[in-house]
Amino acid sequence: MRTILRAMALAVLLVGAAGPLAAQEPDRERYYSNNELINAGHEFFGTVSRGLASVIEKAVSQWGQPNGYVLGQEAGGAIVAGLRYGEGTLYTKNAGDLRVFWQGPSVGFDWGGDGARTMMLVYNLPRTNAVYQRFGGIDGSAYFIGGFGMTALTADNIVVVPIRAGVGLRLGANIGYLKFTPTATWNPF
Repeated sequence: MRTILRAMALAVLLVGAAGPLAAQEPDRERYYSNNELINAGHEFFGTVSRGLASVIEKAVSQWGQPNGYVLGQEAGGAIVAGLRYGEGTLYTKNAGDLRVFWQGPSVGFDWGGDGARTMMLVYNLPRTNAVYQRFGGIDGSAYFIGGFGMTALTADNIVVVPIRAGVGLRLGANIGYLKFTPTATWNPF
């Protein structure tokens, strides 16, 4: 009788232990871990990525694990009003990769120009084509020859966190948006 009770207790423990593991498995299939993001960033940014791990850790601590990210490049400039254009690839774990372009206007106390390699962490993306919309937010830049920064943009409960490492001369803060499109366009509106 004791042996049967021990076997039943062991079975309950094993089933209980397997429950949380099974519940965590879909998260690994849908979301990117800190290490996966940092490795992708290091490969993409190269030697400029010294502060990348701390920026990614800050984003993950604030918004959680992203279910997608964009790697690309962009250029922007402003004299009070500004424009930004970029292109890259949206990577997801279970919905495939998608080529994306972005552009957007801004207005504020902002002056200068910059070119940047950009990694955008994407949170709460329900499907890949949901990225094709405008994401608004506030941005600040301080580049003197080179710089590294992070901001957050939102739309429809989706959060996009651009992390930029670039070169140029730019200083200021602005309000604006980025519009993601499936093809390149010069129209930022």
